[in-house]
Formats: sequence, structure tokens, C-alpha cells
Amino acid sequence: MRNKLTRNWVLKLSSFLFALIIWLVVTNINDPIGTYTASNVKVSIQNDDLITDSGQVYEILDNSDSIATVVITAKRSVLDSIDEKNVVAVADVNDLTSINTIPIRLSTDKYNDRLESIRGSIDKVKLNIEEKTSKTLQIRTSTTGTVREGYVLGESSLAQNLIEVSGPESIISQVKRAAVTVNVSGFTNSIDTDSEIRLYDEEDRVLSSSSINKSISKVHVTVEILETKTVPINWNVSGTPARGYQATGEITATRDNVLIAGKSKTIANIESIDIPETKLDITGATESVEQFINLRDHLPDGVIIAEEDFQGVVRVEVAVEQNTERVVTLHTNRIQIINMPEGFEGEIIEDENTYQITLVGLTSVLEAVDVNSIQATVDVAEYMDNNDMEEMHIGYYMAELNYNLDNNINVKEKIRVGLNITEAE
Repeated sequence: MRNKLTRNWVLKLSSFLFALIIWLVVTNINDPIGTYTASNVKVSIQNDDLITDSGQVYEILDNSDSIATVVITAKRSVLDSIDEKNVVAVADVNDLTSINTIPIRLSTDKYNDRLESIRGSIDKVKLNIEEKTSKTLQIRTSTTGTVREGYVLGESSLAQNLIEVSGPESIISQVKRAAVTVNVSGFTNSIDTDSEIRLYDEEDRVLSSSSINKSISKVHVTVEILETKTVPINWNVSGTPARGYQATGEITATRDNVLIAGKSKTIANIESIDIPETKLDITGATESVEQFINLRDHLPDGVIIAEEDFQGVVRVEVAVEQNTERVVTLHTNRIQIINMPEGFEGEIIEDENTYQITLVGLTSVLEAVDVNSIQATVDVAEYMDNNDMEEMHIGYYMAELNYNLDNNINVKEKIRVGLNITEAE
């Protein structure tokens, strides 16, 4: 029996090997081994709380959490059943090395035990690990573009004006300001919008690192768009200069009008900016009075100055000059009796035909007086009232003259003339 089993063993072994080869050939023909390439496989970082819980943060370097290509070798029947979404790439922080790298473990979520091999174009994730820090910044608002002609920008306001940023100390230390930008091109009405908050470094470059965490990413912004209007400035003066001095009526200012802005309804009825007389008080002045007036203090609510290069301060000067005198001649034929009671008539009785009167006032005003146009009057009704006379009687009276002079001209002397009152014929 034994001889039968061992007889021709070489032939039998050869037959077995030949059969095996045939089987392998047939198998490979029906289910050959091939490769499948997956692209851009994302690496999952596990147990990163081991870093963050210790007050540190990490940054993935060189985009090493994304594998450009993963090549899988397996039988065709296996490869036909998997695709990119079945590829699993894991980097566990527990495996972190002293040089801050983590080996990548590759697998598939099915048929993993039937793979011949799986390999990636990179085999580790590179990290930069730093202490975590944070800072709080005030959010600023800026605008781009230009509003329509006849309009200007008003105030900007934010629903929230502070942001906290946190991340690696080396990056957070570069953050110098936080701002939102609103495009105002062509607008005539106020803008309400949600704007993205951007961070800037010392050279005003945008910082957009994924390692930076923001407490908020957007904020609601309101930007006022105001209508403009040019209006005059009205100056009002109070007080009386010192004795012997007068205001000339001349007011000079560094500007006589101003461009204002506000909501259309607000500025529609504003025709001027009126400066109260208490701001220009010339009481007791012996020379011109100069004041600096801030127009902003006298604008209606909701109105602003719309000139970028004008801060609102105007220098104003009220001219005050000393009075001078001019002596002129008044002829009696230019004296008229007025307001004579009915039934009476009067006549000026004087030995002289002329009077010398001294006019007191500003030089420019006195020089403009036409001597021949000066008229004097005796007001009988005024005389009776001043002397408590209820009825006029025939007789001789001394009455004071009045003159048809400018209110800014005074007569130095009080001149009385004789007035003879008789019954009317």
C-alpha cells in the first residue's frame, strides 16, 4: 500500500503544481488584482483635545491633513465595491512625535481585510503647536465708493462694537485692528446691512488664518446717508457800546454760509443758521469786538456740517467806532410847526435866522448828511403832552426842536425856539 502512495511521487507533485498554476491563472483571469487611486483624501485628527485642553492650539502645516493620492491594491471584485468615500485616513494625537508630527493610518471602511495594500502620497500630518492667546478689539467702520451728488455720509453705528479673537500667540500678536467695510456707491438713503468682520495687521493687510477664532464673524451696520443744503449764517448783535461809541453795523466773518446735511425732512425747512445775539455782545465796547463762534453749537438736532475741511469755527468781528462831531447851519425857514390843535395857529419868533447845531455820530454817517435836507419840527402835541397840558391857550412858549436825522445821529445841543400861539382866523 505504501509503495502505491509513494510510487511516482515526482509525477504526482508535478501534477499538483500544474493544477495549482492552472487554478491561479483561471482565478486571476476571472478576478485579477488591480489598483484604485483616490484623490484629496481628508485626514481626520483624533483626540486633539489633548492639545486644546492644555491651553494650546495647533495649526496644520503644509496642508498635510489632505492626502493628494491614496493608492489601493486589491482584487478587482473588491475594488469595484469601494470608492473615495470609503477611504479612511486618521491621525491620532496620542501618536504625536517629539517633532510635532502624527503618523497617518489608512484603511477602508469595508473590505479592509481583503486589501493587498493601501498607501498615500504622504504618511504624516505636520503640526505647529503654540500657546493659545486672545485679545479684544473695537470694531471700526469704513466705507468705499461715493454717494450720489448732493448727499454725504453721516454717522455709522454697529449693533456690536467689540470682537474677541483667539488662536496661536504668533498669529494673534499680528492682529492690530478689526473692521467692517460698507460700499456706499450711488446710495441716497441710509444703509442697513450685515458685514463680514475682517482682521488687519500693522501694515493694514488682511489676516485670514484658519487658526484664528472670532467671537462673531459678522455684525449689523447702519450707515447714514444725508442730504446736503447750503444756507446763509445770520449774525445777531446785542448790547450798547461805551458812551461816545457806536456799532457801525458792519459785521465781517470768515464765512457767510455753510453746507449742512441731514435727513431730507429735517433740512427742508432750514433757511439759515441763526446765531443768537448773546454770542455777539458789544456792551461797553470802545473798539471792534471779535469772537470765535462754533456753528456746531447752533445747528438743529439731526443736522451736521457737511464740509470735510471745515470744523465749524468762524471768526466774527462787529465794528465799533468812536463818534465824531460836525457843526451845520439850520435856517429858521426849515423849521416846521406840526400837530397844532384845531382853532389855533403858531409862528416861530426868533431874533436870529440861523442856528448852529452840532451833529454827533460816526464819521461815515455824518459825511453823508446833506445839510440842505435837514428839517426841524416843533411838535405842539408832544409839547402839550410833556407839560401835562390838556388844552392849548393863546400865548408864548419855548419848545424844543426835533430833527429828521438818521437814528444813529444825535444833536449835541438842545435848541429851544420861541413859539407864539394865536387863535386861527
